[in-house]
Amino acid sequence: MHLGASTGRTLVVATAVVALSLGACRTSTDDVTRWAATSQGPKKLTAVLTHEKYPLDLRVEAAVALIGMKPRSGRRVGIQGGDDQPGLIAALGQLPPATRSALIAELVPRLEAEMKKPRPKPQGNEAPVDPGIPFKDAAFAILTENGGSLLTDPALRERLRSAIARFVTTNFAERLDDSSQLYGVEQVMRELKAEGVRPLPAQMTLGAAKLDRMVDLIADFGDEPTKLAAGQRLVAIAKETASPAWIQQKTPVVEAANKASKLVVKPEDLKKQVLQYQEEEVLRVMTSMKRLGTRPVVDYLLQTAEDKQKSERLRSSALVALQNKLDKSNPAHVDALLAIAGGGPEVKDEMRDAALQRVGEFPRPMVLEKLYVLFDNPNWRVRWVAAGLVLRMSDTPDLESFFARLSKVRGMSINEPLRYGALLSAMKGPPSPAEVAAKYAAPPYSAQVRTSALGYYYAVGTRADLPKVQAYEQDKTRVPSCAKDARDCEWKCDVRAGDKSETKDIATIGDFVSFCIKPAMESRPGGKT
Repeated sequence: MHLGASTGRTLVVATAVVALSLGACRTSTDDVTRWAATSQGPKKLTAVLTHEKYPLDLRVEAAVALIGMKPRSGRRVGIQGGDDQPGLIAALGQLPPATRSALIAELVPRLEAEMKKPRPKPQGNEAPVDPGIPFKDAAFAILTENGGSLLTDPALRERLRSAIARFVTTNFAERLDDSSQLYGVEQVMRELKAEGVRPLPAQMTLGAAKLDRMVDLIADFGDEPTKLAAGQRLVAIAKETASPAWIQQKTPVVEAANKASKLVVKPEDLKKQVLQYQEEEVLRVMTSMKRLGTRPVVDYLLQTAEDKQKSERLRSSALVALQNKLDKSNPAHVDALLAIAGGGPEVKDEMRDAALQRVGEFPRPMVLEKLYVLFDNPNWRVRWVAAGLVLRMSDTPDLESFFARLSKVRGMSINEPLRYGALLSAMKGPPSPAEVAAKYAAPPYSAQVRTSALGYYYAVGTRADLPKVQAYEQDKTRVPSCAKDARDCEWKCDVRAGDKSETKDIATIGDFVSFCIKPAMESRPGGKT
């Protein structure tokens, strides 16, 4: 049968259509896998991903192949794209919303499966390549790039967030330092926040690597239950580290290190080494405790600070770690701190100061009267720090009660009025600090009060203020001298005479003004204060 021209043209078009269809069908999963390793692979895979003629399952395979491609010139072209072709993320952005949603819905389970695969164990000294990294990066990019518009299904977003959180918190230490990632662990955590750090407390065990970084992330992003769990883990780690079992376990380790260094160490010195090592490790945990806080941590640190069997270093460090972590409504916390601060000579200055610094974080009404009790402590340094706290918490209208308490103390050091005067100069009024100083420097106030008021001029007085103090140069009132056998307590000032310096004993208020106050004022040529 003879075919006309029009019929012939129809056959040609039909043949072309069939050929195109057959070509599309001939592109298989094997092709997709093979292209991932070829120079033109990114272009071909992107074409499969974006072209409607390919079935959805093949387009998903193309997406997986793009993700798994090895970096080229240090760039993950399959995800990020290159100079001459888009990568996965840009290609997804080109798709119609309905097509993109369908494709990503099929892709999410594949991403989850790849991220669940175990990280290979190290071979020799070389760190293994983590095959899950590119799939985590692709998942995170789908979540966040283009303002998060690539994935709009709430359920799928939550699945990806959970999968990413599991991935970065599994093998946390290794993945934290893996520089091959497009999105580092900390960047991921800033996006996932509480959900991201929730698995971390379970990994906080004795000897865990990157424990401090886990705590940092939990402190920054964790919700209260996660922080509480982390605090409980830190306390458990600290107690394990401080245990006799830890000593027994680490003694052979220290002994082996000594032998490796060809050191001959006596048994008693080995014991000291291990104890010092133990203390350093507990201090390391305390550093993380300071970062995190929480009730279990506060209780542990406060108990450590109160424990007289602990070393001074541990007790002082526990007090430092409590900075801004105590319950500001709990009077028992104040009482514990003041008991430490007001202790006997066995309490060293560093620990006493740390305890009083923590007291200073509490509301003034809660601690004021308790601080005044310390004014009667036989150690002048206790009063010195306690009185300084009172002044820092006060304004000038509060000074009447302060000076009333100060007038009753005995055994003052010259350091006290000089410090009190300096703190007075920074206080808020009215009346102004200058007005307060002028009032309380004069009789009939006690020597304890007058020297403290005169300390204001030592701190900030200038030559213009000299007439305010010169009247006291002949004052024979005795200064409040040191208590008998008081440590580091004296009343002396150095006076320069030309190129020489002479130390003067201070017995009276006149001496105090002549040899201490006036020289300091004369060194300041400013105007009136």
